[in-house]
Amino acid sequence: MSIDALLALLEGSRVAGAIRDSLYFFPLIESLHVIGLTMVFGTIAIVDLRLLGLASAERPFSRVASDVLKWTWAAFALTVVTGVLMFITNASVYYHNFYFRSKMALLALSGLNMFLFSLTSRRTVRDWDREPAAPLAGRTIATLSLLFWIGIIFAGRWIGFTTTRATPASEPEINLEDLLPK
Repeated sequence: MSIDALLALLEGSRVAGAIRDSLYFFPLIESLHVIGLTMVFGTIAIVDLRLLGLASAERPFSRVASDVLKWTWAAFALTVVTGVLMFITNASVYYHNFYFRSKMALLALSGLNMFLFSLTSRRTVRDWDREPAAPLAGRTIATLSLLFWIGIIFAGRWIGFTTTRATPASEPEINLEDLLPK
């Protein structure tokens, strides 16, 4: 199956049609996506700022991470589900949008960055857990993490302003003059 056929299949699904045809579903899903993204970024920022020594420096890193990252993963799950639901409503347009692809690339880089943290500074956390800031590798990864997530937010906002519906709803033309008394 080609990618275009898969995208058409997604757009033609009952779920995508129900979301597209509803006056309320898409805005509700989009609002939940924004709430989830806010929680993801906020919790990641707390951890990254701790790694940089700019916030909660008096608390052990392991404690900050333990308190916050469970919320990060829950919020990330919410954003994935809502993101997929929004994507299927207009999959072929979103898939070919530069900002959508940029957002996905930045998400992948963010995941790789987190993986690199696990391979480096996270393995030695016992040595620096109570230090005000992480070692250079941890601080570098925290800085990249913040930059990637800010980029994800910007790209996500641009998606909405650079796409159009694949199948525009037929709306009656309203002329301003028709609304005025004659």
